[in-house]
Amino acid sequence: MANLFDSANYPTSIPTELKIGDFWAWKNTDLGSDYSNSTHTLTYEFNLIDGSSPSNITVTATADGDDYKVEIASTTTAGYTKGQYNYVVNITKNSNSNRIKVGEGFIEFQDNYATTTASVRSHAKKILDAVEAVLENRASMDQSSMSIAGRSLSRMSIGDLLEFRNYYKTEYQNELKMQRIKNGRASGNQIRVLFGNQKTINPTDYS
Repeated sequence: MANLFDSANYPTSIPTELKIGDFWAWKNTDLGSDYSNSTHTLTYEFNLIDGSSPSNITVTATADGDDYKVEIASTTTAGYTKGQYNYVVNITKNSNSNRIKVGEGFIEFQDNYATTTASVRSHAKKILDAVEAVLENRASMDQSSMSIAGRSLSRMSIGDLLEFRNYYKTEYQNELKMQRIKNGRASGNQIRVLFGNQKTINPTDYS
């Protein structure tokens, strides 16, 4: 595995998710040819979406040859608030402070697993667990009050609950598959081969 503390191995675009408490680093290799880092400044502005209190973070890139790089220490990211953020990428001309937007997107700041005691289940897994609990009449008050598209689980018909269970079960299984691939493991997909009347059966088809 490449040494991710070595700037030569930094990803060349901002990740879609980052863990609070980790060292964050990436490079931008697309802008240097048009906006020299000797005469321009590259910044990323992050804004928390639907947070109980505003959380705005500005990060300034530094020069890395002809490119730009971002490095944020673990001690700094440990103070960030978890959640979904939108971000804007700006280039500022140093001579007159004129600024233009050159990019935007969304990113998730994930829990610091070293310190959190909260559940680390994904959104899909939380919804799936809640739907199954309601179907089995064992849901907690929090689970019963969860909503999908503005509709409370406790007020949904059995048919709707079954439909959402199938949807979020598929979402969660896809997440597990992607995580296995990230970890260098097999995706878990099965290839079914028929010989006469025999077939390979995946037990999860009946779960």
